[in-house]
Amino acid sequence: MRLQYRLEKLTEYMSHIDIKDLELKRYIRRGYDNTTEEGKWRLERHTLENFATWVVSHEPSSIRSLMDSIHYLFVPNKFREKRSPLLGQGLFTQIKDIMQESRTNMCNLQQSLQQLLYNLYNSVAITELKGYAMMQFSWMLLRLYEKGNFTVESELMHERYQERIIQKVAALKEAMKTAERAMWRCDPRRHSEGQTYIEVTRLLQGHIQNEGDMNSENTCKQNCAYYSYARSHGCYDNLFCPYQQQSCNGELKNCEFITSHIWVCQEDSRSVRRYKWIEYDNGPIFGKKSSCNRGTTKVDSWQRGFYHCSYCFCLCDEKGPKSDRYFNLREVKADVANNKVVTGLRFVKKNRVIHLQIQEAGLLPRGGINMTSVQWRPVDDYRISDYNVHNGMDYHTLSWEQRAIDLDDLVAPEGSVLTGVRFRRVGTHLNLEIMITPLNFTAGTLDKPHQKSKWYRNNIREPRKELPIYKPDVPTLTKEGSVIDSRSDQFLLFTHSDINEDAAQTTVPFLDAQSVAPEPPMLLSGAGIYHKGHPGYGGFIGLKVMTYDFKSHLNIVTEDHVN
Repeated sequence: MRLQYRLEKLTEYMSHIDIKDLELKRYIRRGYDNTTEEGKWRLERHTLENFATWVVSHEPSSIRSLMDSIHYLFVPNKFREKRSPLLGQGLFTQIKDIMQESRTNMCNLQQSLQQLLYNLYNSVAITELKGYAMMQFSWMLLRLYEKGNFTVESELMHERYQERIIQKVAALKEAMKTAERAMWRCDPRRHSEGQTYIEVTRLLQGHIQNEGDMNSENTCKQNCAYYSYARSHGCYDNLFCPYQQQSCNGELKNCEFITSHIWVCQEDSRSVRRYKWIEYDNGPIFGKKSSCNRGTTKVDSWQRGFYHCSYCFCLCDEKGPKSDRYFNLREVKADVANNKVVTGLRFVKKNRVIHLQIQEAGLLPRGGINMTSVQWRPVDDYRISDYNVHNGMDYHTLSWEQRAIDLDDLVAPEGSVLTGVRFRRVGTHLNLEIMITPLNFTAGTLDKPHQKSKWYRNNIREPRKELPIYKPDVPTLTKEGSVIDSRSDQFLLFTHSDINEDAAQTTVPFLDAQSVAPEPPMLLSGAGIYHKGHPGYGGFIGLKVMTYDFKSHLNIVTEDHVN
């Protein structure tokens, strides 16, 4: 509440200065005749004199007083000559502390916390510059009207303006030291496939298979648990297999026996799912039972001589046209030859391949971004069946043995910026790398990008720890917001949804497809992959970016504003 009150006061003070600045601009634009050599004011002298007198007066609502009020909101006791116990900490530190205490809300900022503080400083500095210009103009006008000399007042105001900038920058640097530079996205209000999330499909999926079909002899001498790894060898002597809408032509894993009599609600053959739900006699219901458009199918185990031919519930690992399990391994780089950098990231799926897509933009002096050049760079348009496109080189294929993805935060050393990203394979893991390039901050140029750019990775020496996902339901079904539950140096396995909740029909986690691009765009110095979720749901693998640390360049910014 205290922060909200102070921010409301700041908005009020800044709005008053902006309004008066616009008013002065109107006076100059409409009230001054510059058609003659000496020029002439068309406004009445009283109007201008009254305005100028008010601007530099000591009234609580004057520009002079408003600038004082803004300054004291930001500069804590530590940076003031005369300290007051009533004023407490400055706004920069207060915003930083409160936002980092409630970290789950930071994904609503659309920028990193450090970027927020830096942008707030720039907004305030511009407002104060307007106020300073109005005061100097007012003294000049009053001098012209022979109301006094005002030379000392003008000099004192300039000195005070310099002091304020130095004090505010000191307070900003103090807050930026510990302000988080990562930016990520909250869950959207509504999920939309392809827009807010992407699915890996049919990596491991629940499938019903009779044990007599899982060996070449078509015998039932074993039991379901025996088949930890198997394949379908046909539809021998049973009633359900020929009528399955979608058979498993891949590998069958971790089979188990549930019960002998089953009611199955199959999905349409066009669906990625095999079953809508499965109900066992006197047993559990797998999935969420509802109406069955195709009608249910009764499935009964049977006896063959001395052996019981059981129906098993297995996991099907099958590559095919319905299984989107491919990740692009090609480099994704900004156009560094034309002085462009990465300003955003997102996941996209094209031709069943999941890509890292970058937003790029031109670089300007002092860390600026050319807003007219901001664009999303098109991803490579290839298919896994194309000539000269190879698994392990152009793309990575997930499978039972190779379905791990590393969770890392990668931050470039000071003075370098993000210019590219890519996935690589490390053993059976999918691993993120970033390309970093040294920056000439003052000139706004990349330092010999073709020579000095390099790929940067997390060369962890200790074994990574797995982030387990327990009994996960479909991520989009949760009514609670996802929160980050991973940390750097972990890894996560793509797996199937919970058998009881979803009949293991969905591959989880999903990938968050929302754009991770600070608004307004700014330099980045890192990127990361994390997992966010809610207990009982599969969650999302998301991307994060780390904004550039301007802290070391604030002295240059101070000089610019003072000059």
